[in-house]
Amino acid sequence: MKRIVYREWKLAPQRYWGLLAILGIIAAIGGLASWYMEHHGHWVTGMTNQVIWGTPHVFAVFLIVAASGALNIASIGTVFGRKIYQPLGRLSSLLAVALLIGGLLVLVLDLGRPDRLIVAMTTYNFRSIFAWNIFLYTGFILLVIAYLASMMDRKLRCYYKPFGFFAFIWRLILTTGTGSIFGFIVARQAYDTAILAPLFIAMSFLYGLAIFLLVLLFAADQDQRPVGQAILNRLKNLLGIFAATVLFFVLIYFITKLYKAKNYELVYFYLLGGGHYTLIFWLGWILLGLLAPLGMVFHPVLGQERRWIVTASFLVILGGLASIYVIIIGGQAFPMSIFPGKTVLTSDFYGSIAAYAPSLPELLLGIGGFATALLITAVGIRVLQFLPESLADEEIDPHFSVKT
Repeated sequence: MKRIVYREWKLAPQRYWGLLAILGIIAAIGGLASWYMEHHGHWVTGMTNQVIWGTPHVFAVFLIVAASGALNIASIGTVFGRKIYQPLGRLSSLLAVALLIGGLLVLVLDLGRPDRLIVAMTTYNFRSIFAWNIFLYTGFILLVIAYLASMMDRKLRCYYKPFGFFAFIWRLILTTGTGSIFGFIVARQAYDTAILAPLFIAMSFLYGLAIFLLVLLFAADQDQRPVGQAILNRLKNLLGIFAATVLFFVLIYFITKLYKAKNYELVYFYLLGGGHYTLIFWLGWILLGLLAPLGMVFHPVLGQERRWIVTASFLVILGGLASIYVIIIGGQAFPMSIFPGKTVLTSDFYGSIAAYAPSLPELLLGIGGFATALLITAVGIRVLQFLPESLADEEIDPHFSVKT
C-alpha cells in the first residue's frame, strides 16, 4: 500500500455552508419539537402509559446501535490487520462518535424532564442496565477520541493497536448492553430473551456500515476523490453478509419464542395478526431492509454499480428504523400477561393491543438527531484531516500490482 495522504474536505464554500445551514435548520427544528413536548407535556405525543417509549426512542436506539457499527470499519483494519480498511479508520471513528452524540441527544430530550439526567449521572443503581450504560456511552466517546488521536498523531502511534483492541471490545459490550436493556425486561414477552444481545450486535454492524457507505460516497463524490472498486466491493459484500446475519438472528428469535407455548400469540401478532406492526415487520424490515439489499449487493451486475450500492444502503437504514420500531413499540403494544393462565374480565385496556401513532414532534426530534450527527461529521471532515485524498485501487489495494 502506498502512503496515504489525508486532507480536509474541500467542498466549495457556498455548497458547504448551504449544507451546514440545511442540517442546522433540521437540528434546530428537532430542538423546537423537544421544547414543544417539554412545554405542553407528553400528552401531545402518541405515547401513553402503555407505550412509554415512542418514536424518539426508535431514532435514539438506532443511532446508538449504528454508532457502534460505524466503528467496525476501523476495527477491521486495526484488530484484524486488514490494511485496505485502515485508510477509512479516521472517518469511521468520527462517524461513530457523531452518531452516538446524536442518539444520546434525542434520548435525553425525550425524557420529559431532561434536567433529571443529573440524577442519573450522580446516583447509580448497579443492578440496573441503565446505570451501566451511562459509563458505556461516555467511555465509548472518550476511548474512540483516544483511538483517533493515535491514528492522527505520530507520537501516539505506538498506542494505535491497544486503543483499537479496547475500542473493539468496548463497542461490543456497549451494543450488548443496549440489547440487554430490552432482553432483561421479563415482564414483556417480546423482550424477554437473551438473543436480543447478539441480534443488536449484528444490527449494529449492518446499520453502521450502511450509514458509513453513504457518508463516504457522498463526501468523496462532492470532493471528486476517487473510491476504487476494490474497497467498494469489500464494503458492499460486508453489507450483504451483515444483512444475512441479521436475518439469521431474526429467525433464531422466533424459533426461540416458539419453543414456549405461552409465546404463540406473540409470534402470531408479529408474523400475521399484528396489523401495521406485521406490515412494518414484513415490508419494512424483512423485504426492504434485508432481502432487497441482499439481492442488490450480491447481484453480478447491480452489485458493481454505485447507485445500486447507495440504494441498498439507504434501504438498510429505512429497514433499520422499521426493525427498531417493531422491536420497541411493537413489544410494548402487545398486551402484558399480568395474570398468566387466568381470564381477566375488565373494561380497561388489559388484554388488548395498545394504540400508538407517532406524532409530528416525535418524528422531528428523531430526524433532528440524525441531522446533528451529520452536522458533527461535516464540520469534522472540513476542519481536520479525516478523509484520504484517494481511495483508488492503486493507492490502497496491496494486491493491485499483482492483478495488473
